[in-house]
Amino acid sequence: MVPPRVILKTQSSTIFPKISLITPSFKQGNFIENTITSVLDQEYPNLEYFIQDGGSQDETISVLKKFEAKLTGWVSEKDTGQSQAINRGFARTTGEIMAWLNSDDLLLPGALSTVADYFARHPDVDVVYGDRLLIDRNGMEIGRWIMPGHDNTVLSWADYIPQETLFWRRRIWDKTGAQVDESFRFAMDWDLLIRFRDAGAKFSHIPRFLGAFRVHEHQKTSANINDVGQQEMSRIREKILGRVPDYKEIRNAVLPYLSRHMLRDLAFRMRQPLKRAH
Repeated sequence: MVPPRVILKTQSSTIFPKISLITPSFKQGNFIENTITSVLDQEYPNLEYFIQDGGSQDETISVLKKFEAKLTGWVSEKDTGQSQAINRGFARTTGEIMAWLNSDDLLLPGALSTVADYFARHPDVDVVYGDRLLIDRNGMEIGRWIMPGHDNTVLSWADYIPQETLFWRRRIWDKTGAQVDESFRFAMDWDLLIRFRDAGAKFSHIPRFLGAFRVHEHQKTSANINDVGQQEMSRIREKILGRVPDYKEIRNAVLPYLSRHMLRDLAFRMRQPLKRAH
């Protein structure tokens, strides 16, 4: 996979803020080495990177031992699921900027420097996210999410923010309880975003590819989207809207955003160089 061109260095002289990055992990031994490498290859000079594993019995532990000298730390212990792993991991961190990266996803080159630079130049911004690549189990690109500007209203209807590109300041984390809701197995990131928004957080979309989301047959997303995931999303919508809207109502609410998404995607494609036919 050849990632899109991104910013590789910061554009300001501000000292690099500490970034605390957590990877919650469970039985992803086939992918976690690529995840770790995508973080360490950033060569970000002030990184706190901790792996919180849920007691994996596959090759995960051997991979963690291989990289432990370059990690802030790692632990493998039983937990109740991803949400608890995230909370346990973040409880060990101290950085000003925070994020988690799932153990089958990737950061793209320059992502951490790009995020740090954006926060340095926009001290009023609390939460940032970028564009996403979709990759298959072999790391080959199979799609792209080219996002338009942020829309707080649409966030009530759908979680459109690519989680592996999401970063936030510790101040908004502390303001909203300093934890993800462990009752969620699937939609904990959407719930967190809603809490950030309702606490007055300022969001900003960075028009750069920051992360890659891996699509494969064993991922938690694929296994649970049609049952637990749908139930949790309905629970969040009911809390926000006071009811569970039907598909048509959700579609109509997000349609303007989707239209902007398609326009930005088209503009991006039109800027790409034409390939000569052979």
